[in-house]
Amino acid sequence: MSEGGQKLKLGALIALVVGSMMGGGIFSLPQNMAARADAGAVLIGWGITAVGMLALAFVFQMLANRKPELDSGVYAYAKAGFGDYMGFSSAWGYWISAWLGNVGYFVLLFSTLGFYFPIFGEGNTPVAIGCASLLLWAVHVLVMRGIKEAAFINQVTTVAKIVPLIMFIVIAAVAFKADIFTRDIWGQSNPEFGSVMDQVRNMMLVTVFVFIGIEGASVYSGRAQRRSDVGKATVLGFLGVLALLVLVNVLSLGVMSQPELEKLQNPSLASVLEHIVGPWGGLLISIGLAVSLLGALLSWALLCAEILFATAKDQTMPRFLTHENANHVPVNALWMTNIMIQLFLLITLVSAGTYTSLIYLASSMILVPYLWSAAYAVLLCVRGESYSGQSAERWKDLGIGLLALVYAIWLLYAGGVKYLLLSALLYAPGVLLFARAKHEQGKPLFTRWEKLIFAGVVAGALLAAYALYSGLLTP
Repeated sequence: MSEGGQKLKLGALIALVVGSMMGGGIFSLPQNMAARADAGAVLIGWGITAVGMLALAFVFQMLANRKPELDSGVYAYAKAGFGDYMGFSSAWGYWISAWLGNVGYFVLLFSTLGFYFPIFGEGNTPVAIGCASLLLWAVHVLVMRGIKEAAFINQVTTVAKIVPLIMFIVIAAVAFKADIFTRDIWGQSNPEFGSVMDQVRNMMLVTVFVFIGIEGASVYSGRAQRRSDVGKATVLGFLGVLALLVLVNVLSLGVMSQPELEKLQNPSLASVLEHIVGPWGGLLISIGLAVSLLGALLSWALLCAEILFATAKDQTMPRFLTHENANHVPVNALWMTNIMIQLFLLITLVSAGTYTSLIYLASSMILVPYLWSAAYAVLLCVRGESYSGQSAERWKDLGIGLLALVYAIWLLYAGGVKYLLLSALLYAPGVLLFARAKHEQGKPLFTRWEKLIFAGVVAGALLAAYALYSGLLTP
């Protein structure tokens, strides 16, 4: 990391965590959840998510404190514990998840504008994609000016977008009706939902997407003014976002019934508030969403570039990604990220990709990095590494790490085979960059175990390609 890089204070780190997690997901939450579960299953699902994600938040906090030398976050933990290829795969998956989420945000932003300007449609018309492309490169220019300046703007947008959400929570709490919430609390009238456990499983990828970014502060730990702020920012940001998400979701189910919510167009939160107070409510939420998405786009532009830059500094990715401009911005990493976003915006235009399909794929790509981070925390505790004379602390951290690991495995199961295969299809091509990095160091490509792991990734990718070609699998 360059010595001249700007240092981030606690407030900026919290804003990065909150800004990264609170993008467009919370504004589409009522419809996204109602399409998969009714009120009872939603409450159970949020309970599981709260415990699992809090365990992950504590894992990132613990790792930040126990391993301060690993200052690039998610990928560094996988590499330290399980080798170069696992580290690379975590960085690659995290990076793809981040920019896929940005593509989804662009689609949602212009879908929102489509309420008022039909030319934007559902966010994937030629005009919408053209405007999204212009916005993409405007963000690119802004980030090129420097990490600190972009982080400051993110703080402003984080505060601005919370205001309409709090207004919604207050208004919806007054309008909440218990008989609507409990009318079909277990979703028994909808045979497509299946059992309560099926409903809980089906809503899991949505909850993962709205919490992607929980590790945001750990990615920036190398730029933090004080190392101790990294863990604080992660936990404080998580608790604040969790409260907002649960309140928005649960209160909506007491304002409109599940069948009504399921039919809403996203951003569904606008329609819920409009249902309560009239057209001005929908406009308020739409403005809040626009501000929220702009902040999230900025946060993820920063995070995408930073993860590639940090991985290249550690020689896990090719060295061309370490190049910085005069403002200490990793320019090649930023260019690579935004070119991929631009490419997928054009693919979205051709394939008519939807916001929901994009967020599901982004969620599935982040599961592997989360899994390896939890596994590394468990490994540290089992070895007793950095726990000299702290047996009580070690056992406590082991319990948290195991809980986070079980939750990560549960998420892989909940995501299903479809997204596991699609993830393999995106993981496999990354080996080209990994091979270049290894060549630059004059080292062999894989160890024996890494060969077996890569063979499994290739097999999954080939199966996914065949299933897509034959129509057995749809994106």
